[in-house]
Amino acid sequence: MVSALVEINENTNRVLNVVKAKYGLKDKSEAIEFVINKYIEDEEPELRPEFIEKIKSIEKQKSIPVNDFAKRYGLN
Repeated sequence: MVSALVEINENTNRVLNVVKAKYGLKDKSEAIEFVINKYIEDEEPELRPEFIEKIKSIEKQKSIPVNDFAKRYGLN
């Protein structure tokens, strides 16, 4: 767990208090964590079409079965 001292404006403070009360959280750090997690859930990262095509072409490539990765690539 990381500790941080943050400065927020009065409006942000009020919003955190509302979130804290609405969801029954014990303190503002839980409210901040809740808001951040909600943002992460809602904001799905957009992948560039070129990247998607590259991954699809890699998936089509023939794979090599490997029983012992370290032995095959001399990592022992």
